Order: sequence, then structure tokens, then C-alpha cells
Amino acid sequence: MEGLLSFAVASLLHASSPNTLVDTPLRSTDWATAEVEATLLLSQYLRTNTVNPPGNEGEGVDFISTILAAEGIESTRVELEEGRESIYARLDGPGNDETLCLLSHIDVVPAESDQWTHPPDLGMVTEGAVWGRGALDMKGAGALQLQVFRMLHRLDQPLKRNVVFIAVADEEVANGGVRQLIADHWSDLQCTHAINEGGIGLRDLIFENQNLYTISVGEKGVLWVRVTAKGEPGHGSTPRPSQSPSILLEALKKIESTPPQYAPPESFYTLTSIAGKARGGLIGGLLQYPFVVKRLLKRKVLSNPISAAGTTNTINLTGFDGAMSPNVVPSASSALLDIRVLPGTSTSDMLDMLHERIDDERVHLEVLTAHEAEVSPIDDPVYQALARHSERTAPDAVAVPAISVGFTDSVFLRQKGVHAYGLVPFMVTGEELMGMHGNNEHVSLENIATGLRIYWGALLELALKTEPPQER
Repeated sequence: MEGLLSFAVASLLHASSPNTLVDTPLRSTDWATAEVEATLLLSQYLRTNTVNPPGNEGEGVDFISTILAAEGIESTRVELEEGRESIYARLDGPGNDETLCLLSHIDVVPAESDQWTHPPDLGMVTEGAVWGRGALDMKGAGALQLQVFRMLHRLDQPLKRNVVFIAVADEEVANGGVRQLIADHWSDLQCTHAINEGGIGLRDLIFENQNLYTISVGEKGVLWVRVTAKGEPGHGSTPRPSQSPSILLEALKKIESTPPQYAPPESFYTLTSIAGKARGGLIGGLLQYPFVVKRLLKRKVLSNPISAAGTTNTINLTGFDGAMSPNVVPSASSALLDIRVLPGTSTSDMLDMLHERIDDERVHLEVLTAHEAEVSPIDDPVYQALARHSERTAPDAVAVPAISVGFTDSVFLRQKGVHAYGLVPFMVTGEELMGMHGNNEHVSLENIATGLRIYWGALLELALKTEPPQER
């Protein structure tokens, strides 16, 4: 019943259309100017050096605050530590308790410059795209949020809810920026809803030639663990079964011995229902039934690393510590595990499972980070607006809810009761997606134009004083 209810709700959401009072400013938008402005914003933003570590997000805040000041918008800068800052700015709807926060992060991960076709720090506009570290994660979406925020200010119309632009430091390493804002500035923010990263447009995710805008309604829980084995130190010339590297390898083999359980979350069945309905035919009809989906798509889903990660609890070995010299066996050797947990399973459950699998008193598990999975409802105006304008802007695409396999600042907002949704409004191929944290990260000019329309349409619907959308 729960699966059918979710699909019914999702179908109803997609059947409605924005009020004509939103259509009017949409039709009158000077898109040529807006697209050029957004492209220049992104190109210039990518030139700010905010690689984390060390961060240096103050340089990004300098850029953003200058843009806001030129529009006559006051902003607040918040120092995390020397050279590292976050920033926020408000547009208030008088007497309204609801606040929509446009959230992005300023920091980016390092890049191996010699592996790039175009330099990662120049924001070059060439070959029909803007190139640079952060184009997808997430200065691209941040630049679009900044653009629509200033467009809303220029519109100078009454708002039905407050809108706050937020760009934070330190999302990529420790989420220090959002934690600080929640702890020290929440009275200024008071987000009830948020649009952040987490989902993105993906080609051929379920069917070939079908484009899906995945809107993140939640994120897998996160458990980062250091596995440390202790043994006898000694000379590297003489292997011993009691040495720490051997004990560690045996423990890791035990962890890998049990394959991950295929257990799609509820949102996955809603996703496949919507995608199937849009596809039509026999297969599309079968996808309306969760028990069929679980069997029918299992092999296809598990063969794709992205969809497999979204339907299983994952344990990923990400590195080792403890080596000293080739001829020295250390007394302790460690491995780092990145564990992601679906809704319905707790991080403590996963930790207990690891202890049971290893079952060796010489091996110690240290929890580095633990956050439970959090999910926001899909029967919410923000989700509805993002879905509606994604499909309206790109008629060949379908908007679907998804659980993000990654970890974003939305986790901390949801812990405050915020309904947070993730959509970087770009439609990308698998190859383009590999640029995120990889090489040659870029966003096409076509995606900038489409993404701008999605964000702007959704923001107008959510922020302007209009009547509720009417069913067709």
C-alpha cells in the first residue's frame, strides 16, 4: 500500500501546472541576458581558488559579496577560521514563517591539473561548455542560485515566503560551514525548506534514451570506520602469520566475503513507477509494481555502480595507514572504510555486523563519522516545483525522487526538521558525471540555460504571491 500511495502522490504532483501569475514573469524573462550573466558568474566563480584543503573559501565569499552588493543586497559573512568564510543573504516576505534556503558550498576538491584538457582553475568557456573544478560540484549550481536570487530581487514583487541564499565553507571535508551556521546563526536563517545538491539529471539510468532528473529527497547514512589490526613487529624479510598487515588483510577478506544485500528503498520504487509510466508499453506497466521491479531490474541495477550504490548498503575500502618502510613490519596497520547505509538500517546495525564478521580481538574498529539516513517527503511544494519545472523545461525528461548515495550538508538541515531537496539541474552523461571529483569537470552552455530555467521557474512558483497550482 505504501508503494502504491507514493506513486499516486507522485503522479498527482506531476499532473499539476503553475499558476498563470508565475507564467507571466517566466514569459517576460530576458533569457539571453540571464544566460550570459549566469555563464559569466560561473566562469568567474571557478577562478576563485577554494580547493579544500585548505579551503580559502574567503576568496569565494569576496566574489559573492561583490555580486550581491552590486545588486543592493546586504549579506552576512561568517568566519569559520582564518581565510575561510561562509555567506548568506535574505529576501524577506513580510510576516511569513516559511523560509526557502538556496544552499550551496564554496569549496571544491583538488584536481590533477596535468590530467585535464583545459586548466581546472581558469573557468574557460570553450567547446560549448564552462570548464573547471567545481563546475558540477557545486559552483555550477551555486552560480545559478546566485543568478536567480538576484533576478528575484530585481523583480521587486511581494514574496509569500522568505528566500535566503547561503554559500558555505568546508562541505567537502568536515561540513564545518553548515554546522557553524546552524549552531550560531540559525535565528537568522530559520530554513523550513532548502534546495541543495544531491540529485542531478542522468541519461539512460533506467531506459536507453530516457532522461531522468533525480531529485534527492534523502541521503544514505554515513559510517566512516578505521579498522586497525595489531600484531608482532619485525623484519620484513621474515613473514609471520601474527603480523599486523596479515591480520588486517584477513579481516578485510571477512568483510568482503558477504555480498551486499539488494534492498531498494521506497523512493526507488517511486522512481521506477514514474519512469515506467513515462516509457509506456508492457515493461512500463510492469514497473508500477514493486515486487516485479525488485526481480525484473535486479541484474541491470546491480550492474551499474551508481544504481547499485542506491539500492544496497555499501562498504568501500578507501585507503591504508601504518606502513613505515619496505623492510619493517609495523605493530599496527589500518584501513579506512567508507560505509553508506540505506534508510531502514542504522549505522549501529552496520557496526555490529562488522564486529560479527571480523570476530578477532586483535582488530579494533574506530568510528570516525556516523550520521543516520534522513528522508524528506515528496508531497511537498518544493519537491513539486522542482519536478514540475524540470519536466516543463525539458519535455523529454522525467523528474523522479531518489536517495542520494553521496553525503551533503542537507543531512544537518534535515536533523533540524528542514525539508531539503537536492537538484543540480544539469542533464549529464555517465562520462560527464565522472568529471565530478575526476578530470575535465565541465558543464555545457545548454545545461546552464536549461538549469537556469528550472531554478527560476521553481523559485517563482515557490516565492511569489500566487494561488496554489491547479490540477489539469
